[in-house]
Amino acid sequence: MGSSAIIGVLITFLVVVLVLYLVQRLPIDSGLRQIIQIIVIIIGIVSLLKYLAIF
Repeated sequence: MGSSAIIGVLITFLVVVLVLYLVQRLPIDSGLRQIIQIIVIIIGIVSLLKYLAIF
């Protein structure tokens, strides 16, 4: 695995964590917040799999 792939994985992980933090700060209903968190996590997992050339 090249260093560019490792950097891509780290950036993706940091972006997912940042977006999840920002979603927690939004003044919205808890059900909608949970749906948004699940969507962000799924997008993050797919992106990480793409960087790791699995998907």
